Amino acid sequence: MASNPTTFDTPEEYLALERSCETKHEYYNGEIFAMSGASKWHVLIVTNLIVALGSQLKESPCTVYSTNLRLQVAPTGLYTYPDVIVLCDEARFSDEREDTLLNPALIVEVLSESTKDYDRGGKFEQYRAIDSFVEYLLIAQDRPHVEHHTRQPDGNWLLHETNNLDDTIHLKSVRCSLRLADIYLKIDFSSS
Repeated sequence: MASNPTTFDTPEEYLALERSCETKHEYYNGEIFAMSGASKWHVLIVTNLIVALGSQLKESPCTVYSTNLRLQVAPTGLYTYPDVIVLCDEARFSDEREDTLLNPALIVEVLSESTKDYDRGGKFEQYRAIDSFVEYLLIAQDRPHVEHHTRQPDGNWLLHETNNLDDTIHLKSVRCSLRLADIYLKIDFSSS
């Protein structure tokens, strides 16, 4: 979660602020947190993901969304902006503005030094409260490394990790695959 929280009493106050300003904030437990800007590698990885997923899913019922669509984890009250969301059912939104999604199937976060522990821990714990959420990708930006979490039929989560640019990740929830080489296309790890 980003730093320097500001206290607000209600999610409605948060949404009013969020919808009136150009910067993005997360909201949880009565506090808003300003989100910091992303590195050029972070932005490029997100772009690569959108292209790779979008091209495979263009003929499917699934839709790919980038960082500007807000997600509400309704059971916990977290409002956040994942790097990539894939939705395969009819979209459910928190209100008629249709800017806060409730039912993702796949969530992708690109890790940064300041957010990696939260993305792996507290944020993932909250995401797991979403019934439709069944796959989670955590992507390092400083080296080739992808953590692929999948919800099992018994509700437990299975982790598969890879560091190999020749590997392919099979995303069962959205019926497509991601090659690590495509995720990291044009990334120069020597300058990270």
